[in-house]
Amino acid sequence: MAASSFRELEVWKLAMDFSLEVYQAAMTFPRDETYGIISQLRRAVVSIPANIAEGNARAHAGDYLRHLSFARGSVAEVETLLELSARLQYLGSAESRTMIHTAERIGQMLNRLMQAIQRKAAKEE
Repeated sequence: MAASSFRELEVWKLAMDFSLEVYQAAMTFPRDETYGIISQLRRAVVSIPANIAEGNARAHAGDYLRHLSFARGSVAEVETLLELSARLQYLGSAESRTMIHTAERIGQMLNRLMQAIQRKAAKEE
């Protein structure tokens, strides 16, 4: 099913950049959050590009869509953790809004990619 390398996908590129941004922001959180929000936020944000890449490498459209769905779930998890971090004042409101906007954009891109894969799979049936 992989028509192109995951490295060529704009959504993967944005998700990778976003992962770096979230990692850097999490470095400013209180140390006592190391095994709490920081750990959960980092795992969730890394899951986004990782699932895009894994899904792209799969041979079947259903597998690809499943992994993109996992990535989309991770986007929602990251948005929630960023909102919580802002409410706890670990992030400034402008910084959290910018990062949440990026997460929303990734989610929209994932939706469009999933729709394209579904259309292509329907044509091949």
